[in-house]
Amino acid sequence: MAKIRKPKYTNQAVVVASALALAAAVWGATQITASEAGSHGGTRPAARDKGQPDAKNPAAPPALRQVPQGIAHEPQGGGDAVNVTIDDGPDPTWTPKVLEVLKEHQVKAVFCMVGPQAQAYPGLVRRVVAEGHRLCDHTMSHDTGMDKKPVAYQEREILDAKKLIEQAAGGSAKVDYYRAPGGAFTPDSRRIAAANGMRPLGWNVDTKDFEKPGVSAIMHNIHKELPKKGGTVLFHDGGGSRGQTVTALDRFLGELKEQGRKTDFPVWDKPGS
Repeated sequence: MAKIRKPKYTNQAVVVASALALAAAVWGATQITASEAGSHGGTRPAARDKGQPDAKNPAAPPALRQVPQGIAHEPQGGGDAVNVTIDDGPDPTWTPKVLEVLKEHQVKAVFCMVGPQAQAYPGLVRRVVAEGHRLCDHTMSHDTGMDKKPVAYQEREILDAKKLIEQAAGGSAKVDYYRAPGGAFTPDSRRIAAANGMRPLGWNVDTKDFEKPGVSAIMHNIHKELPKKGGTVLFHDGGGSRGQTVTALDRFLGELKEQGRKTDFPVWDKPGS
């Protein structure tokens, strides 16, 4: 019986074939990865630096910056512009109506929110942010006597509310201001707010709409107190029926337009009061 001879270099051929197969597999995987990257627009974009303004909302102040402790009243841009501020919401009935009035007049406002209200109505918080308005911390329990409470209590009221509001807002939204209930600021509360990127925010035009005195009375209060230069006007979208507020706000913004006066956000990172 003839002896069968094995082909020469059998082992070497197996090694070469295996290497070629491996190279082909790597090449194929590379092509698939490149194809997937191309279908998603190439390389993944770098994360936005949270210390810079949002490119989609250049009016938003940059986060994580120290702000002055002084209580703000003036408009950021100066001049005779007016700041519109809305307190005690969000409210499922009245906040949407206030937002519609602001949208109709193309005006941006600051919404000073109570922490549990923001937690209860996150959709409204997100709508406020999406429509270009700014957020303000109005504490957890709206305690107008918190200036007589311990510093630890003030800190909890401020920072717990900030956390709830930002959680409700989602994304990279930040709370830019802090307003003490009833104006009950203290040096400590202003320090705590500023250290956490929130400018203390006051007002110098009290519409007294909270008392529901009638639209004419609300307008009278505005006309009596609104300064010729600047001014921060206090309205409410929470705490009860705000039908009078909605009507008065609409009328007031119409008057500003007739007078050629613009609206602005309150001073945030400047030393002005």
